[in-house]
Amino acid sequence: MKTVRAFAWAYALLFVGVTTLGYIPAFLDSQGNLFGLFKLQWWDDALHLGSGLWAAIAAWTSYGASRTYFRIFGPLYFFDGVLGLLTGMGYLDLGIFLHGPMAMPLSTRVAMNVPHIMIGGIAILVGYALARRPAETLATA
Repeated sequence: MKTVRAFAWAYALLFVGVTTLGYIPAFLDSQGNLFGLFKLQWWDDALHLGSGLWAAIAAWTSYGASRTYFRIFGPLYFFDGVLGLLTGMGYLDLGIFLHGPMAMPLSTRVAMNVPHIMIGGIAILVGYALARRPAETLATA
């Protein structure tokens, strides 16, 4: 039970940290690309920050809220990463709908989307494997 909430706190810190990276000059090249690969737009920052705040609120609230966060967030983020890897654009930022598939080097698609796939995959494991039973069942087991 405590582990699921600890993961939610870790995700909160992760996403708030990711949001701040785009504002640290050491991580930006002369064109404003993060790690020299891509630009994050304000809506990307809003999605990352919103994901972090959602995780923090879930962790602070309860085990059940944390489990629900991972069960919803994990598949959404995982499949956004898979789509981004395949097409160059994800759906959470509406990119695939607004711009369609994007021709970009495979290395850039990997750098942008493998972290999403890993973060979403871990969230799926936490939400569905680690937190497979309600908190009440865990407390009595």
